[in-house]
This record gives sequence, structure tokens and C-alpha cells, in this order.
Amino acid sequence: MKTNNKNKNIQTCTLDELTDKYIGKKGTAEREKFEYELRVDIIGEMIKQARHEKNMTQEQLGELIGVQKAQISKIENNTKDVRFSTILRVFEALKARVNLSIKFENHKLYKMA
Repeated sequence: MKTNNKNKNIQTCTLDELTDKYIGKKGTAEREKFEYELRVDIIGEMIKQARHEKNMTQEQLGELIGVQKAQISKIENNTKDVRFSTILRVFEALKARVNLSIKFENHKLYKMA
């Protein structure tokens, strides 16, 4: 952490430093869970924004991909028991291009564009 020169009582730090301190260091189970949930939350928010931009209701989007409104709500609100295939169908219905990159132990294994 760095001390601000203007006011000795104020300290600044990076987001990574705060996350390390309050969530856990990279590689720990707590940090992995936090980062996973954050990514899922971001996907849900992206879907919600795209749906709003297209002036669609959750019900309308659900009808497009063959699921109930409740399933769209689960996706948008970060419910963890959503199938990946459903998320991909949602992006397809919203005419979104999905890029997926998977890495294991510093090796890129698959990239979908």
C-alpha cells in the first residue's frame, strides 16, 4: 500500500492488493470462487444490458430460445445452476458474438470465435 503525499492518513492500493487482503491470494480456493462468481455475474449483466438495448422482456427472450422467463432471470441474476448451453443460446438469440478461450496450466487448449 502506498501513502498519499498530500494527506499522510490516506493510503491507496490496487484492486489486486485489496482482493488479496480481503478475499485471498491468487490460487487459493476463496479467490478462485470469488473470481468465478464475478465472471458469471458479469455475463448475466451483459445479457441483461443487451436484452434491454433490444427492448426485449425476459419472457420474450425466453420464448426465443425455448425457456421460461424464470430461466432468463436466473441467468441475469447470477444463479449458479444455469447450463452453459442455455447461456450460449441466449447470446445467439441476442445476435452476440461469443469468443471463448480456455487455458489450463498456462497452456491455451481451445479458442472458440
